[in-house]
Parts: sequence; structure tokens; C-alpha cells
Amino acid sequence: MDDVEQGGSSENRRKRLLFRAQRRGFKEVDLIFGAYAERYLNRLDTAGLDQFEALLTAPDQDVYAWLRGATPVPPDYDNPVFAGLKAVCEQKNPRWGS
Repeated sequence: MDDVEQGGSSENRRKRLLFRAQRRGFKEVDLIFGAYAERYLNRLDTAGLDQFEALLTAPDQDVYAWLRGATPVPPDYDNPVFAGLKAVCEQKNPRWGS
């Protein structure tokens, strides 16, 4: 059930996800999720928002290991949003938080 069905709005959901993305508690993951969210969250459809939200619920250490390629990404998380997060990590001269 999405926010609209719960009486909220898509815009409120995006704001909530952006806040969560920037404050996970693991600095490196905060920077990656925050940079991705600032650039792409407004472009995601409902399925993309669901994928992003699912990744936000995964443990920080696991997500960081997946992003570094230290451990394989579980199939439930291996989706276009994860690919976008990975692309943020692979940028040359990334601009974190801008």
C-alpha cells in the first residue's frame, strides 16, 4: 500500500525517504543514499520508490558490502535502484551532497 492509499501523498513519501536516506547512521552509506536521493528520487515511479525504501531497510553494513562488491547482492535487492546507487559509487570525482 502506498502513501496515497494511506491518505498521504507521493511528495510526502519522497520527502520522508530523502530524510531517511541522509540519516541512516553510517556516514559512507548516508552519502551514497543521500546523493542518489537528491538526484533521482523525484524521477522514481512507485516501483522505484518501493525498491529504494526496501534498500533503506537493509542493514548498513550489508548494503555497504554490496556496493563495494565485497559480497553478492541478494536477488531481492538487485534492482535498478541498487544499480543507480552503485553508479553513484563509481562516479569519478563525485559531488556528495550537492
